[in-house]
Amino acid sequence: MSIVAEALLVSILLLALIVAGVNIYAALGLSGALGLFLTRGVNALALVPTSFFGQLNSFEMIALPLFILMGHVLAKTPIGRDLFFAGSRWLSWLPGGLAIASIGACTVFGAVSGVSIAGVAAVGGLAVPEMVNRGYSRSLAAGSVVTAGALAMLIPPSVPFIIYSAVTGDSVAKLFIGGIVPGLALAVMLSLFVLIRVLLRPTDAPAAADLHFTWKERFGSLRRIWHACVLITLVLGAIYTGVATPTEASAVGAAGAFLIAGIAYRMLTVGSILNILKESLRVSAAILIIMGCAKIFGDFLNMVRVPQMLSEFLLGLNVPAVVILLIIMALLVVLGMFVDAVSLIVVTTPILLPLIKGLGYDPLWYGIVLVMNLELAVVTPPVGLNLYTLRGVCPFLSVEEIIRASLPFVGIQFLGLLIFVVFPELALWLPGLLE
Repeated sequence: MSIVAEALLVSILLLALIVAGVNIYAALGLSGALGLFLTRGVNALALVPTSFFGQLNSFEMIALPLFILMGHVLAKTPIGRDLFFAGSRWLSWLPGGLAIASIGACTVFGAVSGVSIAGVAAVGGLAVPEMVNRGYSRSLAAGSVVTAGALAMLIPPSVPFIIYSAVTGDSVAKLFIGGIVPGLALAVMLSLFVLIRVLLRPTDAPAAADLHFTWKERFGSLRRIWHACVLITLVLGAIYTGVATPTEASAVGAAGAFLIAGIAYRMLTVGSILNILKESLRVSAAILIIMGCAKIFGDFLNMVRVPQMLSEFLLGLNVPAVVILLIIMALLVVLGMFVDAVSLIVVTTPILLPLIKGLGYDPLWYGIVLVMNLELAVVTPPVGLNLYTLRGVCPFLSVEEIIRASLPFVGIQFLGLLIFVVFPELALWLPGLLE
């Protein structure tokens, strides 16, 4: 059997298993193991455990469960509520101020979480009903939160960046720093969209004058969020200055999250701690087992030279590099609608990265725009987790209504992605300062 036939057969098997409802990690592992067997025989199956554990056996990977733990601890506190309250008091004078405050709250929460659904749950459960009760349109309220929650994937500490680093070997610290500018740029773009939308369609939000807070109330709201700001500064500051590695900073972040929950909010009990540890363990184990099984499948693809053949084919088309990049971005958008972010990173990166390098682009930049692309995946059906998370905390909204509400905001996110694809230097100048 030719290597092309083997790659086609294994790919069909993978798709069939996914369509049949087999867990993604099992589908990847079984397909990859079969591919290795077809390519090199029984002896090649010895690569299966080597690939699985080799993917996970690195010091940098310790940061993943620790940052997930940090996010789960803070998600159990009212910190999302406090961020929204502070934002609403400082931004109430703007048209659509509460929606902009929601975007800001999700942005800051992303910096202490790294998990998009945590931000949607923590902020959306309070912000969306509050906006609707104050006369905001349900579309504006839902759309602003469900898309802004995805910023947690891009703003450090970012779990997808840790996974990408494990696959490519790129610096986690540089990826974290590289996510700051695109993350903040997207937050500003979403906020400007809200502002312009409300100015053009005032019925979407009440007049800004209807909400008024004194300076005392504004400064008083900061007392509720200072500890979160300190934690962000400690974690990212330690990484940026080189005082600590991302793994060491993740330990500081997890410990700081427990201190905030236990001392500032007095919300920790033995039962709550056990539940937090159980939830964090479940999420971390799910991500790690997907990564290990995806590496098995990726090793098969490398063995039959799929990345090299794809790279040679596309580079031989003699079309501008930006055209190939746009094709890749469109492909990732479509795949993101059906495949989870972890699998998408671990499976597609070894295939596409040789092509990206062949086009002359920096792998660090590709990691940043890949995660920007994955932000679209969590707000697009049928696998968009943010959509169902918001439905869970706001049961008065239907999934269909949330999807319609998110579409204009997804358009803004896609525009931001295109900007950073066409102008790579925008994403690379800040990590360049670390050199």
